[in-house]
Amino acid sequence: MAVPKKKTSKSKRNMRRAHDSLPPSSYQECPSCGELKRPHHVCPACGQYNDREVMEAGEAA
Repeated sequence: MAVPKKKTSKSKRNMRRAHDSLPPSSYQECPSCGELKRPHHVCPACGQYNDREVMEAGEAA
């Protein structure tokens, strides 16, 4: 069985994990009200999605 000969240093371990973090969330401006919203999600401020109202404005999802 393969066993490491030396302990992996904190520096090597952290350098290996450098690419494991989640990317920052992206936001875009709502075309109807101008508030920031997640892409492909209903706007929480005005309740519009794809240029039509799908829920009441301010309604909890």
